[in-house]
Order: sequence, then C-alpha cells, then structure tokens
Amino acid sequence: MRGIARAGFFALAGSFLLIGSATAQPGANLGCRASPSAAGTQTWRCDNGITIVAENGARFELKDANRDGHIDSVELSSKALLVEVPRKPRGNPFKVLTPQAIAAVRGTKWAVDVADAKTSDAKTSVFVADGRVGVTRRARGRGVVLGPGEGVDVEATGPLTVKTWGQPRVDALMARLGQ
Repeated sequence: MRGIARAGFFALAGSFLLIGSATAQPGANLGCRASPSAAGTQTWRCDNGITIVAENGARFELKDANRDGHIDSVELSSKALLVEVPRKPRGNPFKVLTPQAIAAVRGTKWAVDVADAKTSDAKTSVFVADGRVGVTRRARGRGVVLGPGEGVDVEATGPLTVKTWGQPRVDALMARLGQ
C-alpha cells in the first residue's frame, strides 16, 4: 500500500463532531488534541496513542464508554476517518460506530467512510491497511473480519462481502484523508 504506514488503519465516514473547520463539543476531547494537516484534513492525536485523521467536513464524536477519561470509540455520521490504534495485549477493542456498522479493532490502521447517511442508499465502507478489523451491522448479526488490503461495504440489507480493494479505490479514499 503506497503511502500507508505499517500500523493499523481504517477509514470511515460520518460523525457528530464537526471536523475540517472543526469545532469540538465541550468536554469531548478525552485526552485528544486536534491540529490541521494536509489537504484540509484535521488530525487528532490522543494521549493513549490513538490517531484520527478526519476528512474535511466529517461529522463525528469522540466517546469514552468505560469512563476512564480516554477515547475508546468514535461515533461517525458522515464523511471519512482514518484511524490508527496501537497494538495492546488485551482489553476492549477500539470501535468506530456508524449508522450502518460497527468496526472494532485491536491494534491496526483502517479507514471508514459513511456515504448518504440520510438516504435509502446509505452505506458504510471499511478498508484495512494493516492489522485486522471486525465489522458487523449496527443491528448486529453475523460479521466479517478484514485483513490488510481488504474492505467491505455495509448497506441496510444483503451479505457482508469481503473484497480486496483495487488501488484506484484505495488511492481515492486516501486522497480524501490527505494520505
């Protein structure tokens, strides 16, 4: 994968926190600091080693489900995020939640993209650059596990089909994320 570091990575679109001309919700930083980065994106670096690159205009919210003061998930409602999570020996996996899907990982780099979140054509696309990511529908059901170079499109119905993404699709998504 051209231009992708050897760490876990995935892209996702959607969110409740405005990024790009980003304004964080009060008290929602959870040990994370935002700074502008390439191509109008914004990069959030967190004190627990998690890095999130948000596409310009992405909407998301940082979450702390276990209330330990550190980010452990992201709720994404539109556009794309690139997430890098350091490997950890055990504990709860880091999650990205979208209207259609839940992507959970332990130490990887992946991208999640939410398209047309408010229409019947809504879908979430998840791509893994390195590591492994489990993906299920938000309404639960049988999930899939993605490895490096693989992705899945999660729509309201139909099977979750794991595919190796072609370089043009990977490049297009990574360009939106300044990679």
